Amino acid sequence: MKTGLLWVLLLAGAQALGQEVRAIALFPQRALLEIDGTQRFLKVGEISPESVRLLAADSGHAEIEVGGRRVRLELSQHIAANFTAAEFAEVRIPRDAQGHYFVGGAIDGHPVEFMIDTGATSVALNSADAERLGIAWQQGAQGATSTAGGVVATRSLTLAKISVGGITLHEIPAIVVIGAHPSHILLGNSFLTKVEMTEDAGTLVLRRKY
Repeated sequence: MKTGLLWVLLLAGAQALGQEVRAIALFPQRALLEIDGTQRFLKVGEISPESVRLLAADSGHAEIEVGGRRVRLELSQHIAANFTAAEFAEVRIPRDAQGHYFVGGAIDGHPVEFMIDTGATSVALNSADAERLGIAWQQGAQGATSTAGGVVATRSLTLAKISVGGITLHEIPAIVVIGAHPSHILLGNSFLTKVEMTEDAGTLVLRRKY
């Protein structure tokens, strides 16, 4: 992963105690949380110095205990202080030293790293990445595109689900370029035009209402 670490805005009910808990990354039996601005990597059963206990975790959600209350955090859900769903999901992506925005996400449930590319019409990936992700790209509509190395063959298809932090979109048009390019999976406008996108002091902010 690039140093541009994904920051997913998921506010927990812990705010009722003056605390703010964010789920930054989730793993089986582990979770990387930000508690009152401090990152804590917890295993199931461990308690942070802020008295937040991790009760359960997998790649899709975490359950924590804080102030005697059990709170469920999901990367596809934003929990507000009153334990009700908020109106939007937000992802903050820092710009790297080369001026690019990289963010972790998933295609059809498979973890990937995207490079944000507002110049790309669609989500785009090379055929090797498509094979690795189990995408039946050979069944896509045949086409071609121009690259620095010349005209190359493509396949157009629709991806069932793309997730970036707490934002999940379905039925997203994509292009598979036959060969080794693009070297990064491009998160293009077939995804980006469906979210609100702003820039804040070198951080790209993606937001989508539920």
